[in-house]
Amino acid sequence: METQDTISNYEIRVKGHLGKNAATWFPDLTIDRTFEGETILCGPVVDQSALHGILMRIRDLGLTLTLVRQMEDKQ
Repeated sequence: METQDTISNYEIRVKGHLGKNAATWFPDLTIDRTFEGETILCGPVVDQSALHGILMRIRDLGLTLTLVRQMEDKQ
């Protein structure tokens, strides 16, 4: 079984603009809002379990997920 030995950065987009309290829901992610009416969550995700936790939080908040993308590492 392979294990992940580095943290991956992800971009996650949801419909609508999240309010100021969104930082408490997603503490390790940066939050940006687009002119097109989306919120972009970006940042490090330590493993697949953590990613699923973020996605479940998005589901529990009733948000519409539009994109999940693992970002390429810049070296």
